[in-house]
Amino acid sequence: MIIDCHVHIHQYYEDLEDCGGSLLPAADRMGIDKLCVSVLLGGEQPAMEDIVRSNDTVARAIERYPDRYVGYCYLNPCYLLQSLDEINRCIVDGPCRGIKLWVAMHSDQPNLDPIADRAAELQVPILQHTWIKTTGNLANEPEPRHLAALAARHPEVNFICGHSGGNWERGLKTVADLPNVYAELAGGDPEMGQTERAVGLVGAERVVWGSDADGRSFASQISKVLGADISETQKAAILGGNMERLVQR
Repeated sequence: MIIDCHVHIHQYYEDLEDCGGSLLPAADRMGIDKLCVSVLLGGEQPAMEDIVRSNDTVARAIERYPDRYVGYCYLNPCYLLQSLDEINRCIVDGPCRGIKLWVAMHSDQPNLDPIADRAAELQVPILQHTWIKTTGNLANEPEPRHLAALAARHPEVNFICGHSGGNWERGLKTVADLPNVYAELAGGDPEMGQTERAVGLVGAERVVWGSDADGRSFASQISKVLGADISETQKAAILGGNMERLVQR
């Protein structure tokens, strides 16, 4: 089982009858069984109508391809009460099995605590985009240190450190001592040594693979694991076993 934990269906798919289907032939060529998807309409500070349209697009993709897509409920924590309602709509009463957060708010802020509490109750993971940019982050773009602060307050919640911060050497070290944080390999260049370093710092049982498609190719990203100097058992855990455990309901 290979599960891509980080895939986007972009806006230009949302009105197609075959919502999201264009991704599947490429996934099939790489042997990817399931794709965990989100849609991020509305830019850095999406309005609630953008959030709802994003999640509706995901729901349509899952309805059409229930054996291939796993959905994230995308949220803007600036709208806290509405976010809690959206969790109920998309996870409790809908098909999604995780929460996706992007760049609307630093993830150490108090608004994230009720969202994390709800994730704990529903036993779903939170995938938080993180990045460390040498040119400076977006205004509210989280770094791994922001996620680490939230994860320390909510040890009962499983968090995925999206991109491991981009600067993965720093990101991995930041979350290494937090057993509820999973290091993600998605995005960035397919650099030699990234997967081996992740396994060495956090353990293979806390590393998950994703592509960040279609912004990145499946092939370039999966090469990080297939070409890594680790055991086949560790590769299997990273490519699917760990993520299957996180999103099962």
